[in-house]
Amino acid sequence: MFIPLYDTNPLRNIRGAYVTHTIIFATTAIFVVFQSGFVFDDSLLSEIGFGVIPAEARLGAGLRDVYGVVPESVTFVTYIFVHAGWMHLIGNMLFLWVFGDNVEDAMGHLRFVVFYFACGAGAALAHAAATPTSEVPLVGASGAVAGSVAAYVMLHPRVKIWVLLFMRIPLKISAMWAIGGWLLFQIANVFVTSQHTTAWWAHIGGFATGALLILVMRRPGVPLFGQAIVAEPGER
Repeated sequence: MFIPLYDTNPLRNIRGAYVTHTIIFATTAIFVVFQSGFVFDDSLLSEIGFGVIPAEARLGAGLRDVYGVVPESVTFVTYIFVHAGWMHLIGNMLFLWVFGDNVEDAMGHLRFVVFYFACGAGAALAHAAATPTSEVPLVGASGAVAGSVAAYVMLHPRVKIWVLLFMRIPLKISAMWAIGGWLLFQIANVFVTSQHTTAWWAHIGGFATGALLILVMRRPGVPLFGQAIVAEPGER
């Protein structure tokens, strides 16, 4: 529906979004080394070995007996670093680049690490609950990134962001309209599309997890919904 390009929302509590940048670098490096074919070509092993397979996670279907690399529970984290192609990777990392830094700023570095992976796990759980018999591996950072998108819009709904609407029209629009439209698009696709190559429930699950976690994981004094912090009498 839209591609975020950039915002002008400054950091207020940290010098740099070191965790966000590290995640982007690590995720990209993993794809380049193990999935792009430039170094190794282990896409199948990566997806089956590190992706979340709902039928395996919920029913113990035995699909990972040959390709299993890590325990099933660990795949709820490892799948975040595996992507199905360049466009899948670039899209997720672009969303994280635009929205992740301000969420990290609102939480601090360590809590953002926990938040990011918790959103990814929440996304995988939602996907597995919605498609319990699926044997297709769930891969990608979309759910974890969706959690960051949810936190961003709850923190800064009125901030203007530049987006590429329909992948061709540059537009400056407030975050609440851009992200609200994105969320409606995800929900609509759950009910109206016959396409099963996109894990719509994972996006929704990650978004819901992020919306809940930002309530308790933001720094003390960090307001929600763009509200200014009102100083007590005598304070500066």
